Amino acid sequence: MYRGVQAAAAASAGGLAQGYRLVQNSMDVEFAQLTDVGRVRQGNEDCFGYVTPTTPEETRGRGWLFAVADGVGGHDFGEVASHTAIESVLAGFRDAVPGEPQAALLKRLVQNANTRVLDVGHSTGPGGTHMATTIVACALRYDRVAVAHVGDSRCYLIRRGQAVLLTRDHTIANEQVKLNLLSKEEAAESETRHMLSRSLGSELSVSVEINEHQVSPGDVLLLCSDGLHGAVEASEMAAITSRGGDLAAAARKLVDIANHRDGSDNISLQLIRVRSVERMGMYRGRPYRLP
Repeated sequence: MYRGVQAAAAASAGGLAQGYRLVQNSMDVEFAQLTDVGRVRQGNEDCFGYVTPTTPEETRGRGWLFAVADGVGGHDFGEVASHTAIESVLAGFRDAVPGEPQAALLKRLVQNANTRVLDVGHSTGPGGTHMATTIVACALRYDRVAVAHVGDSRCYLIRRGQAVLLTRDHTIANEQVKLNLLSKEEAAESETRHMLSRSLGSELSVSVEINEHQVSPGDVLLLCSDGLHGAVEASEMAAITSRGGDLAAAARKLVDIANHRDGSDNISLQLIRVRSVERMGMYRGRPYRLP
């Protein structure tokens, strides 16, 4: 028996907060999301979206998708780039062949979104318009989450009061750390710490970073733009979201903290709490239920 329950929702001119709970015999997920323009920007270049299954067949065939994009500041039409990327990924997920491995699917969808952002930029007039965006997306099915990202929007896994970063910022400073040219401490103070080394819409092709993880009941996934993680420590995110309370209230508190400490950028986040999972194994690429 499958049922969907809207637990809470709130909307205002300054943002959108939503909380939902989707219940199915094998998996139980609830989520909330919130975006805020911040205290300095006049417009919001962030965008987020989600796809939820409506039947048990869709749950096992595709699962859930969540995504956050941050239009690159300093470029024209950053808000157009982020909306274009999110719409492309969501539409592709809805049309995906059931059963396609989620890591491969996410990689393809993000690469297609890159092409779509380029096409929209080129169609704006003579010479086109350069637009770019970050993106982080996660797909959940059975007892696994696949995470894809380009840029410095992040995904954290919060488990038993601890937050683990599942993504790696694609910034110039972080690439220098990877090459042992900078220490992590030096990178945190570097002028290039906010300069992206890759983004959607910047090149004809893009390298999408993909990873997969097992999830357990009680886990919380947090997707966010740098307006949040630039002002709020991972330990604080974990403390606020690990109390088992209302996710919409937790999202609001995190945004309030980010605005109080900084607020110079748009702030967006999604919180996904795993209530229960369906333990599955894989044999020759096909899933099977574990006892």
